[in-house]
Amino acid sequence: MEYLDQDILGNPLKNWIIAFSILGFSYVLGKVIFWTFSNVLQKITAKTKNKLDDILLIKLQRPITFLVVLIAVLLSIKSLSLTKNIEVISLNITYLLFTIVITSIISKVIDTVISEVILPITEKSENSFDNHLVPVIQKAIRAIVWSMGIIIGLDNIGFDITAMIAGLGIGGLALALAAQDSVKNIFAGVMIFLDKPFRIKDRIQISGHDGVVEEVGLRSTRIRTLQGRVVTIPNCTFTESSVINVTSQPALKVTINLGLTYDTDEKGVQKAIDILKDIVLNENAITNDYVAGFNGFGDFSLNILFMYYVKPESHWLDSQTLVNKEVLRRFNKEGLEFAFPTHTIFKKEIN
Repeated sequence: MEYLDQDILGNPLKNWIIAFSILGFSYVLGKVIFWTFSNVLQKITAKTKNKLDDILLIKLQRPITFLVVLIAVLLSIKSLSLTKNIEVISLNITYLLFTIVITSIISKVIDTVISEVILPITEKSENSFDNHLVPVIQKAIRAIVWSMGIIIGLDNIGFDITAMIAGLGIGGLALALAAQDSVKNIFAGVMIFLDKPFRIKDRIQISGHDGVVEEVGLRSTRIRTLQGRVVTIPNCTFTESSVINVTSQPALKVTINLGLTYDTDEKGVQKAIDILKDIVLNENAITNDYVAGFNGFGDFSLNILFMYYVKPESHWLDSQTLVNKEVLRRFNKEGLEFAFPTHTIFKKEIN
């Protein structure tokens, strides 16, 4: 067995065999763990009523498998006699990766618990403040966990964290000046949470944009416009501009100016007004409040003003379409003609 003591790159052959055996075993163990997560544990958790364990298994199977491999790499390095520089660099990289994986596991666990346990509870509450605040807290906790993980990882590999923090303090003023817009948006985001001018899924109008609120963050808010596009608006815009919350209005007011031809008699005008009243009373999408009347003589038409209100739960465009089609159908049925711009020219012959 003397050949096992042969020196290869400063280590006996048996040490190299041990090191590679550890790596090989960890690879097989990692495969077994991954298979166990995918085929055994997931079948067990699928029988439970709670989805939290299912999601945790899916999110943690890869990090845990990678963690086993890192532990094997660490043991392999320890089993070899390497030069000091190579050993220090190898161990530092391994420790840093180890810290990143642990941080990732902690972050995924916290993130999953908030998403699957806390967030559904807040969505059931009537307070919209919770719905806005929980996603922001979730992002903040994620940022804190990763910041702490990076600091601990750098500290473990020999970085002077105290000096780094002091250096950040020196450059803090310059950073604050450069990030003043971001700070302004963050404070504006806090004001949105406190004032609550709108909620998630509310339709709002601001700075020429009209859409439904999809996400409210600390720095910006995303709305999906009626055309289907997602617009990201800085939060400071909401404190500097007027916001119209379309969803909060009790009903949507719709104004229509109808013009009848001048050959329509008094009975025809009254018939038109009665038709409009009947449409209001028989259309479920609109309220019973309305205004309909003969409000003036136009250049080429007898003008009838018609105002009605669409119910909040009804679709604003579909409701107007139904009303307009009914007006067109009923007016045509009664022989009431709509006026359009016309000119009458009298020609006089000069002898």
